[in-house]
Amino acid sequence: MKTRAIAFKEGFALLEGNQFEEIEWTLDELTPQDVLVKIEAISVNPVDTKLRQTFAANQWKILGFDAVGKIINVGTDVSDFSIGDRVMYSGTNKRAGSYAEHQVVDSRLIAKVPEAISSEKAAALPLTSLTAFEVLFEKMGLQAKEKANLDETILIVNGAGGVGSVAIQLAKWVGLNVLATASRSETSEWIKQMGADISLNHRKDLVEQMKQLNLTEIRRILLLHSTDFYYEPMAKFLAPFGHLASIVEAKEPVNLSILKNKSASFDWEYMFAKTDYDYQIESQGIILEKIAELLAAGKLTSTHTETLQGLTPETIFEAHRRLETNRTIGKLVITVN
Repeated sequence: MKTRAIAFKEGFALLEGNQFEEIEWTLDELTPQDVLVKIEAISVNPVDTKLRQTFAANQWKILGFDAVGKIINVGTDVSDFSIGDRVMYSGTNKRAGSYAEHQVVDSRLIAKVPEAISSEKAAALPLTSLTAFEVLFEKMGLQAKEKANLDETILIVNGAGGVGSVAIQLAKWVGLNVLATASRSETSEWIKQMGADISLNHRKDLVEQMKQLNLTEIRRILLLHSTDFYYEPMAKFLAPFGHLASIVEAKEPVNLSILKNKSASFDWEYMFAKTDYDYQIESQGIILEKIAELLAAGKLTSTHTETLQGLTPETIFEAHRRLETNRTIGKLVITVN
């Protein structure tokens, strides 16, 4: 089967002009555990812009790691999903992405969207909610249960982005006191809407701001921006036996010796690692089921803030342009039809 998709052939900077093109793409044949989805909405993530800049092979590349759509075919071993189900997912970087009208997806990576939740609102969440859930509960040792972590505090650096916006909400759901950072009045207001108890300014000295709150250490710190800049001061501020985690690669070696005498941990989170290494892939579908449950119950709010209409080279280029301003709040979604 063929589908319409938006792709490019070689990495490019936005200043070079729009090199996205509309192409006709031949989809993979369904494996026994795959489903075929007719896409209704997608969202754009910072990883998309990074891959667009660095992709080296001279062949068509279809980006996109968040989508919502209806299943129109299922593999022979698929029993939990049926034709007509509306599902959300983040996919894998091993296959063609979601900048397309149709996509073949492993059924272990998907979850049904609650009826009351729009496709736009749901499309904003898969990649960021998987990342936030994995780092908080699989890496940092928190319990993924409502109010199960009372009297705990977390600092989230860059709380107004996609991952931060979900991480704040999940942290509050499980009972944490949440300090999150922002640098503008509008982003400070946003993180408070997401549930942050205290807004700090990451353009100023964070350690000094925390000392002014009578804090001398924190057991859990999550870096969602500039690991090279924040790692050392945050590692020194981290409490013994604490967890310092990041989703942002470091350009310089990370000095783990700072954490040694505290018996503290540094945790990397990369949500594509599971599909890259075929490790507990089904856990991502289970996590998204939990996210859907929290959405339906009103205990999690979509981070969708902007919508662009129509899947075209122009809307994809504009979405990348907005992301690269580093001034977006929440998530930008593109409707496909």
